[in-house]
Amino acid sequence: MSRWRDIKQGNIKEEKTSEIPKDDSLTSASIPSRIKAFLVDMFMIMMPIMYVTTYLIMDGKDDFQSSQEARWITAGVFGLIIIIFWIAKGQTPGLKAYSMKLIDNNTKEKVSLGKAILRYFLFLFSATTIILAFIPFFRKDKKTIQDILSNSTVVEAK
Repeated sequence: MSRWRDIKQGNIKEEKTSEIPKDDSLTSASIPSRIKAFLVDMFMIMMPIMYVTTYLIMDGKDDFQSSQEARWITAGVFGLIIIIFWIAKGQTPGLKAYSMKLIDNNTKEKVSLGKAILRYFLFLFSATTIILAFIPFFRKDKKTIQDILSNSTVVEAK
């Protein structure tokens, strides 16, 4: 406590210490923010796709529910749009709404097309196997399986 007073009064000059980064890993954005961003993306991107598919292309919800192809096509169109957002801006509308960005761990820039495609397929796989969706809750760095295997991270945008 006395040291703070001495520094504040100018009796002792504050020593400058150089910060040495502990490691080169990036800190992931918080899990609740990532979930909120995902929900925003689902409502802003997926819901219009499903509406168009269900009511304009097909004959209604019964027709859509009975068609496996229609569900896979909507997931594919959603994936294509998400991938375009990731490689063009590094952000989907949901990530932008919560000030987050998807970056490559190596370059600290936007992800490449190959990594974006890999990341989306890993997302589909982890969503279908519920156990993989819970990985971030058990990791210190809060990374998902798609973050780990595609070597990318969703970080807070500055």
